[in-house]
Amino acid sequence: MSACIFCRIIKGEIPSLKLFESDKTLAFLDIGPLSKGHALVIPKFHGAKLADIPDDQLSEILPTLKKLVTATGATDYNILQNNGAIAHQEVHHIPKPNEIEGLGITWNSTPTDMPKLKALCERIKANM
Repeated sequence: MSACIFCRIIKGEIPSLKLFESDKTLAFLDIGPLSKGHALVIPKFHGAKLADIPDDQLSEILPTLKKLVTATGATDYNILQNNGAIAHQEVHHIPKPNEIEGLGITWNSTPTDMPKLKALCERIKANM
């Protein structure tokens, strides 16, 4: 935890340009932005992945993102929460003002096999 860059930012050991802060949440500008207004919104509870963070510590994340979207005036934006190295783990990103700036995403969809999709749906619902 002591080596976690986000924990160090929360503790003030690494300076940040804070946009919003509460007991549970910190929002700040990225120092290597992909676009104007690129921000990170993080829970103050340390967790390597989303599933490691208690629900009550995540309650302000989406409302904070919504406030940032409104504050920046962005009409098109990315909000990302990736988990693990293969998933290119990053934190929330705002905004994407045009097609050139910001993160590019390729959507590699596959043809739908409805019986398999329905079975997957049932498995996920059963685990929720």
